[in-house]
Amino acid sequence: GRMLLDENGIPAGAVICMRDISDRKMTEAALRHSEEGFSKIFHNSPDMVAIINMEDGKYLEVNQKFLDVLEYTREEVLGHTTEELNLWAESKDLKEILLNDLIEKGEIHNVEFSLKTKSGKIVTMLLSNVIINLNNKTCRIVTCRDITKEKKMEAEMARLERLNLIGEMAAGIGHEVRNPMTTIKGFLQLLKEKKECSNYREYFDLMISELDRANSIISEFLFLAKNKAIDLEIKDLNEILKSLLPLIAASGLVTDKYTSMETQEIPELLLDEKEIRQLVLNLARNGLEAVPPGGIISIRTYAEADEVVLSVRDNGKGIEPQVLEKIGTPFFTTKENGIGLGLAVCYSIAARHKARIDIETGPEGTAFLVRFKKHA
Repeated sequence: GRMLLDENGIPAGAVICMRDISDRKMTEAALRHSEEGFSKIFHNSPDMVAIINMEDGKYLEVNQKFLDVLEYTREEVLGHTTEELNLWAESKDLKEILLNDLIEKGEIHNVEFSLKTKSGKIVTMLLSNVIINLNNKTCRIVTCRDITKEKKMEAEMARLERLNLIGEMAAGIGHEVRNPMTTIKGFLQLLKEKKECSNYREYFDLMISELDRANSIISEFLFLAKNKAIDLEIKDLNEILKSLLPLIAASGLVTDKYTSMETQEIPELLLDEKEIRQLVLNLARNGLEAVPPGGIISIRTYAEADEVVLSVRDNGKGIEPQVLEKIGTPFFTTKENGIGLGLAVCYSIAARHKARIDIETGPEGTAFLVRFKKHA
């Protein structure tokens, strides 16, 4: 406003000027709401989000999901680069390619790559990048989706599909191979008893034992048959284990290896006894082979929540990660004379009993935990 004076300098009126600033207020409010909205989306996103300065590669801001997945605190990340934190688990070439691609196109979407967490765990990500101008700085907004679980699930689905395929094949070809073998074994036994063949008796014994070995392989192979009839009855798992203990202990003692058993009170389960015997023998045999002379395997049963757990633990040197991810795949083996069906059969038997097998492994040994649902 401004006063109007007459020629004598006496106030004669006033001019009042008013400016409508409601538009500016609305714009500021909208901007503030927008920033608050962006902040909420940024910090509460289920994906990892980071803002990185393009000039020096330093992190300007990261959200909580980023910190949770990569196991860092905000203070450890901000002001540092990916290289300083040793996050990048891929080749440097891939990083250069992605950066050049980003600079050229301004954005990249859904590129699969790996990062390393603070504890050294490798996680698989889907990466998206967009270049923006933020407070007069050229930055990139990095969005990463953790797909580690999905990748594991894909691998598991592929493994189960292979198991199904093998099972379907097993049922079809198992008997076709067995029949001619039975005929050959019969004639070998017949020839072995003839006088004129007495000089070659040890050769006949060797051929017959090799046929028996092939036959036992086919027997294990047939356990993988998808639609195998299963005879479930209410059984005491502890009684099955106690009947097997002398056999397991004796096979271990031959190579100076020992077996202990501890059974707790557990409810009876719906089991196919023949299959459970095979499951236990396979796991025990694997455990005995994993330990050096003087080593021990311990077989335990116990109840846990709504499950009954059968544990077969050895004190060997543990299973390497690259072996662990392939374990249970038919024909995958680390044994010199193995055929890679033992654990595949175990997984197949567990699936037919609606049980699951968990593996705990480390430098002090390995435990296979078969978890059965309690019978209602």
